[in-house]
Amino acid sequence: MIQTQRISLNDPAAIGLLVACLARGGLAAIPTETVYGLAADATNGEAVAGIFEAKGRPRFNPLISHGSDLAMAERYALFDPLARRLAETFWPGPLTLVLPARLGAGLHPLVLGGLQTVALRIPQGPMREAVAALGRPVAAPSANRSGRVSPTTATHVLHTLDGRIDLVADGGPTMHGLESTIVRPEGNRVVLLRPGSVTADDLAAASGVPVVRRGEGDAIDAPGQMLSHYAPHGRVRLDAVAPEPGEHWIAFGPEPAAGLEAAAGLFQLSETGDLREAASRLFAALAAFDSPDIERIAVAPIPREGLGEAINDRLRRAAADR
Repeated sequence: MIQTQRISLNDPAAIGLLVACLARGGLAAIPTETVYGLAADATNGEAVAGIFEAKGRPRFNPLISHGSDLAMAERYALFDPLARRLAETFWPGPLTLVLPARLGAGLHPLVLGGLQTVALRIPQGPMREAVAALGRPVAAPSANRSGRVSPTTATHVLHTLDGRIDLVADGGPTMHGLESTIVRPEGNRVVLLRPGSVTADDLAAASGVPVVRRGEGDAIDAPGQMLSHYAPHGRVRLDAVAPEPGEHWIAFGPEPAAGLEAAAGLFQLSETGDLREAASRLFAALAAFDSPDIERIAVAPIPREGLGEAINDRLRRAAADR
């Protein structure tokens, strides 16, 4: 078992420690604006294999590679005009582009998951600083055991990965609380592969082309498409108007007029019904109730438009059969 070191990003030496860890093939959990990512040198096969081992992640599931700028991204993927327009609009930020890979450019094949495409994004914050200092991209899925709740704090990371990774950089709670939006630009349209805080309306406005959704039965062609994902230990019941006796209750908006006294626990996503607040708190809510002692969780209905599409996507996967 690895002795996992926890460092503070307030420490001036933190970025240097992260880069040293990554350069020697280690695994480091680093916050982005979305969630904490489990980073490894994307050109180092042993390091990338370590991600799959630490997470217990299926190797057919590709990884997102994080770069420091568009120039770095272009060394590993082919950009058409639509892809470039999206990158220039949303990077650095919570948008991942699935693009034709420049095969032989240096990314290890494990990162691609057997595909001819690569998922790329330029993050904000310390992850970007570490990648820039390293000088090459890092593969970084969410820093949690595969299928479990994505981490928005360093403590969440340690809940499932303590002893499995080398380093956790504590930067406090993340800003958005949901993983990045993933899209595949296709010349005259944008295919939305995973919703996130960059919404379909945002994408349509920036691209000037239609945004279409990925089909539910389509083969996995990007990260974040497993049917069961983000799951706490207990079963999750969605669109509940009130908790049933013994259920832990994830609320959204005003509390129900009756039935709340039956709840075994309460976590409020947003008392005012603010979707951005709810998105930022979603994984914290699931993590709060992620315990073998909690068998049932009920979640209040959440609107499906705008950012609500991404919230409901994560909840549907958390509630899926497993």
